[in-house]
Amino acid sequence: MSLMIFGSMIVLLLLGFPMMIPLIAGSLIGFVSLFGGVGQLDTMVQQILAGIRPASLIAVPMFIFAADIMTRGQSAARLIDLVMAFVGHLKGGLAVSTATACTLFGAVSGSTQATVVAVGGPLRPRMLKAGYNDSFVLALIVNASDIAFLIPPSIGMIIYGVVSGTSISELFIAGIGPGLLILFMFSVYSYIYARRHNVPTEEKSTWSERMSAMRRALWPLGFPVIIVGGIYGGIFSPTEAAAACVLYALILEMVVFREMSLRELYATAKSTGLITAVVFILVGAGAAFSYVISFAQIPQQVLGSIGIDEMGPYAILFTISIAFFVGCMFVDPIVVILILVPIFAPVVDSAGLDPVLVGTIITLQVAIGSATPPFGCDIFTAIAVFKRPYAEVIRGTPPFIVMLLTVAVLLIFFPQIALFLRDIAFAD
Repeated sequence: MSLMIFGSMIVLLLLGFPMMIPLIAGSLIGFVSLFGGVGQLDTMVQQILAGIRPASLIAVPMFIFAADIMTRGQSAARLIDLVMAFVGHLKGGLAVSTATACTLFGAVSGSTQATVVAVGGPLRPRMLKAGYNDSFVLALIVNASDIAFLIPPSIGMIIYGVVSGTSISELFIAGIGPGLLILFMFSVYSYIYARRHNVPTEEKSTWSERMSAMRRALWPLGFPVIIVGGIYGGIFSPTEAAAACVLYALILEMVVFREMSLRELYATAKSTGLITAVVFILVGAGAAFSYVISFAQIPQQVLGSIGIDEMGPYAILFTISIAFFVGCMFVDPIVVILILVPIFAPVVDSAGLDPVLVGTIITLQVAIGSATPPFGCDIFTAIAVFKRPYAEVIRGTPPFIVMLLTVAVLLIFFPQIALFLRDIAFAD
């Protein structure tokens, strides 16, 4: 039966159907086969509804909406100007500014694809004009957007937390350390690249210009304060922080900056609604599919065949990392989380691994996979946004992938990179 389920899903994928169709088809075949006919499909509907019922999922459309509002307004541009004012004049400063802007915008949006659009749009032409090779520019933007999946509010962490029952607040705090480490490594590489290729530096900003940029960015910098400070201080739950971010974004762009009209707000809300509908269909279908494969004991068969029960903690973490990395090279990150997390959950529990550490590693791996050939979703976002051929978008990615995988390995052997801030924030 497992061959029939996965075979049908692969065929549908190869025929070009969006991922939600193979998921629903696989669930449908499983329910009909396992429960004896179409009369039991009400159970499938119940599982789909159960998948989208958790209140924590309300945070997903809220953060998407807040990110859309800021992308269409001035917040993203002001954050970019702030970073450029302080590091733009250094060797490789424009590239460092791009990576830092991705981090700051990630601390607002939680979405890799939104970060590619918001940061890449204004900074790619500027980097090309400064003398950077386009393959380097595209690779930097695509891979630096991965930081948005780690820095709170991470949509991937919200989905993982819902599926695994792990504290989303703890996951958010744990993602900060690895995100900053990636930013540091990308900045060092950008400096080396600029020196090797003799890229000219930008004109140094005066302290007056820096103070002006800082004043302009003070309002947008309130977003990470609301999210991290609110959760850390016990003021907000992640869901409440998401709602506060939407309200704050509306006040900024409609009242303070006066950059968004009611007509534009309606268009933004409609765009958010469409994205949210796709995400929630995937979540619901993934919940039904997870129910099917769990009932059929497919996870036990797969994990038993590779002998994971005899593995030590390090080997389990490496196995999980490889599975999620490879999965996201071909399939949307949310789908991979929905399918694989329930498969590995019993092993994580029996090995006594910290679910927050596992969630951070998984989030990092799905972020890396989403920017890795052949089918990483961020690659195709960059192709659509920048209108560049596939080969050019992926040409410069190998050094960045190596750095990201290095951080993943460091997380396995030095978990305090992620857990240090978590332990401080949530110490009893």
